[in-house]
This record gives sequence, C-alpha cells and structure tokens, in this order.
Amino acid sequence: MEANTRDTGRLPAAFLTPGSSSFMDFLAGHQPDMLPGMRQLPPTQGVIEAPHGTTIVAVTFPGGVVLAGDRRATMGNVIAQRDIEKVFPADEYSAVGIAGTAGLAVEMVKLFQLELEHFEKVEGAQLSLEGKANRLSTMIRSNLGMAMQGLAVVPLFAGYDLDRGKGRIFSYDVTGGRSDEQAGFAATGSGSLFARGSMKKLYREDLTEEQATTLVVQALYDAADDDSATGGPDMARRIFPIVTVITEDGFRRLTDQESSQIARSVLDRRLEEPDGPRAALL
Repeated sequence: MEANTRDTGRLPAAFLTPGSSSFMDFLAGHQPDMLPGMRQLPPTQGVIEAPHGTTIVAVTFPGGVVLAGDRRATMGNVIAQRDIEKVFPADEYSAVGIAGTAGLAVEMVKLFQLELEHFEKVEGAQLSLEGKANRLSTMIRSNLGMAMQGLAVVPLFAGYDLDRGKGRIFSYDVTGGRSDEQAGFAATGSGSLFARGSMKKLYREDLTEEQATTLVVQALYDAADDDSATGGPDMARRIFPIVTVITEDGFRRLTDQESSQIARSVLDRRLEEPDGPRAALL
C-alpha cells in the first residue's frame, strides 16, 4: 500500500477511494499486517520479557479531569527506564495513559490518535467522547492474541465531554471491556491498588483543579511507597510524574516546574506527617 509516485506521479487507488471513516478499517483492508493485533509472533517458551509501564491515575473535578502517570518502566525486577512517558493527548479534548507492554502501548496510542484524526477529516466532525472510548475498546480487543502471550495493554482514557459539560474517565480490562467510572477517580497498572486506596481517602466532588492535581501526585507517591514497579518523584534526577488537565479549553500538560512544585509540596507534607496525609488537600 506504499505510495509510489516516482513512476506515475499518482497515489494508489486505495488512497483516493472513499471508504470508512475508521483508519483501522482502512489498514485492515489494505495493509492488515500493520495492525499490532494482526502480527504473527514466533513461538516462545513462557512469557516474553519486555519493558512494562506501570501506574496511571485519573480524577475528575468540577470543570474537567486530571490524568497522570509515573515515569518508571520495568522489565522483570529491573528498572528498564526511569523517565518513560505514559500519558498522551488523544485529541484536543481527551487523553490516554498507558499501562502494560510499553512498546505496544505507545504504538496503540499513535494508532488511536490517527483513528480520531482520520474520522474528523472524513466526517468533518469530532467523535463524541463515548465514541472515542468505544474505538479504544475495539483496539484493545484486537490485541487479545498478544495479551494471551503476556503482551497486554490496559490503558486509562479520560476526557472532557462537550455534550455533558464535565470530565469523564473510562477504564478497560485486557479483553477490551469498558467501564465508565462513576466514583470520580480510577487507576490502572501494578500500583493501582495502592493509588486507588489513596484517592478513595482524599477524593471530594468539589475539588479545585489545583487540589485535583495534588491528589493524583499524592496517589502516585503512595503507590510508589508500596509498589516497586511504580516510580515516585525523583528529586535528584528531576524526574516528576506527568500530569495533564483536560477542560472545556482543551488538553494541557503541566510543565516540569509545575509538576515539581506539586511533588515538593507532597513530600513536605509527608515529612510533616510521616504516618500519612490526614489533610493533604486542605
């Protein structure tokens, strides 16, 4: 399906024929081997060792949603990377955080971004947030074969719903099953159990944006305290969690300076209250 314009100066017919608004359907029809779930893996003994991304958290607040992730990738008991990026904009009003096999997850995110962009160009309108969540569910389901070989991808999707005027969070299982999180917070990855427990204690429906960003960093810190695969704020190397905010104004990623200030405030509170934050957001 590669565009060879040297001989004829024209694109192949596949690029010029009207078709589905789904980029995945386009690839499936013309170059199916480019889809991650269609690749044939060689026979292996046991689980394939590959870098894995770990903890992703999200929390809603009046006016939007915050999605954040730690920076550590592990491979077995080894830290494969200390500064991996796990949170990406899907489009102007949504973002996706990745947990699972890092290489496949990043590739899935790029394909998801193309899927949304292709739909908007063909249809002349954006998918609803619900529609975006469904498209991501289909992509995860198509990766089930690789997931059964230990190459699972389990993202967390969040965005601002323009129709409902609020932030929403969608979580998934390895089969592509989708859940619309009603609690106002969610987590996925190896440290999700500890992060969810932290958010359960600190979450309120009337959080400000500043409090919501502090909450997710606190949750990642608590997860890193109990889960070796989750990386906490690294003050020495100046590696801090990726924190993104999505509101009616669109997607925004906090700068390293903003993230470091939040991380320092969380660490200062922990020094003052070593047994846990009784009033971390007050």
